[in-house]
Amino acid sequence: MELRPLGATSLQVSPLGLGAVKFGRNQGVKYPHPFALPSDREALALLNLAWDLGINLLDTAPAYGESEERLGRLLRHCRRDWIIVTKVGEEFHDGVSRFDFSAAATRASVERSLRRLSVETLDAVLIHSDGDDLAILEREAVLPTLRDLQQAGLIRAVGMSTKTVAGGLRAVERCDLVMATYNLRQREELPVIRAAHTAGKGVLIKKGLLSGHLDVAESNPAQAALQLIYAEPGVSSIVVGTLNPVHLQANVAAAEWVLSHDRWLYPAQAISG
Repeated sequence: MELRPLGATSLQVSPLGLGAVKFGRNQGVKYPHPFALPSDREALALLNLAWDLGINLLDTAPAYGESEERLGRLLRHCRRDWIIVTKVGEEFHDGVSRFDFSAAATRASVERSLRRLSVETLDAVLIHSDGDDLAILEREAVLPTLRDLQQAGLIRAVGMSTKTVAGGLRAVERCDLVMATYNLRQREELPVIRAAHTAGKGVLIKKGLLSGHLDVAESNPAQAALQLIYAEPGVSSIVVGTLNPVHLQANVAAAEWVLSHDRWLYPAQAISG
């Protein structure tokens, strides 16, 4: 797969990213089937497979249970030029999510992520919204604090994982990138994707495959979903979470098919990876 620029940041990402929520959390998630957390051996094998398939983007968060800690440990045995996206604002403990967008909590979260992931700089940090995007961006200290940490060299790019169109549009104005929901059933945030493209900001797509709830009546539901999303030139990458190597290979094959058949849709500045 060809790497794509993540907006105007210096980061180049694969058009498909691997979501690591299932590496660390299986409570309070909205997947169609329950699942056990993978062993270290299984998780490491999946990471190696992802890299071999051309994926360089990993998405994690403190809200994903043990995901950050496990990635930090596993990546010592899978050293590659990964682009790692993590988040601040939400944590998950004892089956409950808690949100804190204060300056102190933001700094503590970033410092902890640096330790857990065993890196000196975080590639991208997103604000993990509780649903009130505008209030978080306009009244809380989280974004100014992230910008301070970016100036200090601890973060390369700052963004927000949004839940509203208004919040997404404001994030486009104030951040380097945005993570938006866009799929065959949920297309409300298309204006956010297009505004980001116009502004030269990065776009990551979450729930692109409906978190495992795709309509199996489609002959190739993943391909249909990816075709819709990749038709938008503003999309940098789609984050997909799976523990199944066969599903991962199928998703990559679907992405490569769509991208190879519709190359005229995509940014000319993409580079080989």
